[in-house]
Amino acid sequence: MSEHNLPINLLIVDDHQLIIDGLRSLFAEDERVEIVGGVTSGNEALKFLTEHAVDVVLADINMPKMSGIELTYQIRNAYPNIYVLALTMHDDSTLISKMIEAGASGYVLKSTNMNELVDAISAVARKEKYLSRDVQTIIMGNIYNSQDAITTIEPNVVKLTPRETEILNLIAREYTNEQIADMLFISERTVETHRKNIFTKTSTRSIVGLMKYAMNHNLINMEEEQ
Repeated sequence: MSEHNLPINLLIVDDHQLIIDGLRSLFAEDERVEIVGGVTSGNEALKFLTEHAVDVVLADINMPKMSGIELTYQIRNAYPNIYVLALTMHDDSTLISKMIEAGASGYVLKSTNMNELVDAISAVARKEKYLSRDVQTIIMGNIYNSQDAITTIEPNVVKLTPRETEILNLIAREYTNEQIADMLFISERTVETHRKNIFTKTSTRSIVGLMKYAMNHNLINMEEEQ
């Protein structure tokens, strides 16, 4: 799609048909957006994309069989010119991060108004990033809440990202790459990339060496598992 061409071809993916029908009604007279399809599962969405021209996919996160996070990852890998905008009721910072990490270009809550939703779709279609005002507030709040923890890290201890720390703790519990990928809604390839980064940052070469380093520097918390 050219940046100046209208309408934007939109595919809606939501496991609630009522949401799809409601959005169809809202966009019925809006010349900026053309809803070319509405499906209720990730698998249906992937099949639809093989047969139709789509500019933007408007996807929910919590869906059966395939989450919106996994769907986003697959779309972005298979169709680099199709952009994903999350439209969901979930305002959890972890899910926001996972969706963006999977490749989503934007994140909007279902409580948003129609004008902001159209702005978000338009921005994503222009290859821009878009976070709704509510989502920006959530992310900023999460950053400020974690500042104290960041500043108290010992200077000689490596700084792992939140996702690397999450994976390190799962490795410590002897989960396989496949199991970690399923639990975090990411691909095994992504898990393997994080594992390599963890080994590189900690200058360790084996699981035993990694676990010894992690325990010595309080990077894992085995008490979480009950």
